[in-house]
Parts: sequence; C-alpha cells; structure tokens
Amino acid sequence: MDAGKRLEQYTLKRPQEVLLVAAEVAGEADQILVFRGFSSSLMRPTAFDPDVPVLPEEAVISSIDRLLGPYNPSNPQYLEQGVSWEAFQAVLADLGI
Repeated sequence: MDAGKRLEQYTLKRPQEVLLVAAEVAGEADQILVFRGFSSSLMRPTAFDPDVPVLPEEAVISSIDRLLGPYNPSNPQYLEQGVSWEAFQAVLADLGI
C-alpha cells in the first residue's frame, strides 16, 4: 500500500485527527491535508477522481503534523508537529496499516 493510502487509512481509524503532510511532489513543495480517509493538496489542484492519488508514490514526505480536527487554518490545534516519515511509519505499523 502506498504512503497516501496508508495515511488515509490512519485518518479512518482516528477520525478526530487531521494530518498535514509536507512533501515534495515532482520537485515542488506541497502540503497535503488528510482527513477521514481523503486527501487534498493545499498548494496544487486536486483531481475530482478519488482514485487519482494526491500523494503520488514518487513523492518524498519531509514531515507530518498531527492536528485535532476539524482543521482551522487560522487556529490549528496541534497534537504533534514535525514527525518524520520514518517515525510515522512505526505508528502506522502499530495500527496494522
């Protein structure tokens, strides 16, 4: 399972959380919001088709912020900031994702 799908599965298991993912996609910085099984780019157009991955396999994830949902950009409620992809993969593995 690719990283984007794993992150979406995480938010299905923890619907009270929002993930803010900092990544590099096709050589450009991107921020992706993952909430309740769906992903949306905050910096690039997001396809209407949910089968088109917002976070492609070749993307490089630099960090993940865990926030309390719903996401309010003017008042974000952080649970954890700057988690590395390597550390977050351990969390996903613990959840069986």
